[in-house]
Amino acid sequence: MIQTYSTTIRRKEMDAVLTCMVDEKIGPGELNTRFIQQIKEFFGCDGAVALRSPASALKYALRSLDFASGQPIMISALAPAWHFQAVEDLGYTPLVLDVEESTGLVTPEIVQNGIAEGGRLLLLHESMGIVPDVESLVQLGIPVIEDVSKSAGALVPQTDENGNPLPGKKAGSFGVYTILTLEEHDVITAGGGAVIMAPNRREWIVLKKFTDDIARTELLPDINCALGWVQLKEFKHNEILRKRMFALYQRTCMSGRHKMFVRGSATASQGVDSASEVEGEENLDYTSTMCCFPLVLSSAFKDVKQYTAKKEIEIQSAYEDSVIALKEEELSSRCIKAKSLYLRCALFPLYPRLSHNQVSKIVKVLGTLP
Repeated sequence: MIQTYSTTIRRKEMDAVLTCMVDEKIGPGELNTRFIQQIKEFFGCDGAVALRSPASALKYALRSLDFASGQPIMISALAPAWHFQAVEDLGYTPLVLDVEESTGLVTPEIVQNGIAEGGRLLLLHESMGIVPDVESLVQLGIPVIEDVSKSAGALVPQTDENGNPLPGKKAGSFGVYTILTLEEHDVITAGGGAVIMAPNRREWIVLKKFTDDIARTELLPDINCALGWVQLKEFKHNEILRKRMFALYQRTCMSGRHKMFVRGSATASQGVDSASEVEGEENLDYTSTMCCFPLVLSSAFKDVKQYTAKKEIEIQSAYEDSVIALKEEELSSRCIKAKSLYLRCALFPLYPRLSHNQVSKIVKVLGTLP
């Protein structure tokens, strides 16, 4: 059976963790510092702190913003369930928003409606590796905390005043603060934990005041940082492999009855014409991160799951750990599009450890789905 998920851990990652254990330096220390330096270089942020949990990362972001307790925080219905739970546990009110069906993301119009309902801050999850119109969201005049756990490495195209292309701006560079969770199925894993980042110096100065004297029990241990550090170093290589597989899957599904999410480039929206076109790095889409392959099904999820299981391929519900999965009864009437995607969106295996034969098998099954 080809599993839906498989952590991208190879010899380099194992050696880094083993070395940490042999040196008996598994608590927060030197490797935590090295990991943070790698984060700063990768994201171009001014400062960052690696913590043991995503809830801690959100806590320090909200403290740095001096965000008053009890205020409504807007979150997507398709965000991970921890968004809802952490917002409540920290003493705030979750204001859950519906999504745009073609992307699974909130839009400026949806957030504007949330502001009209009292929302005063947006915790923005960039689901399925797709970056929303974050520049327009920032211009709405409320603080935005980006969650780039699935979109790390994605680039938002930029142009100058004359419309000429500029180097893309990385996801995680737009919000006041940015959270990167490092859990098992995130695009970068450390076996758990999270990083809170300040893209700019002004915000880092404030965040640093709250984290300078942080208890060691909140800092990410070196044994996790060792894994995360190698994952960051290997990210580009792993992502190129994922993008090539994604392009093959995408081309197969373009003529089928099931739908794919809209992504932000010509390559992503139009696919490629031949297998040879995905061999070169220059032909790959960098406006989103291919952390997974989601497919919005036109037939019942259980029927497709049974079919793929017979072909020895496991699929999973794309949003089984989402806010709407946690609060389905409460949110069904106000988050209609999110519920539809929750019921119909499936994840297919997409990770660098898949062999050529396994990829070919998945492509064949994608082309014959009921």
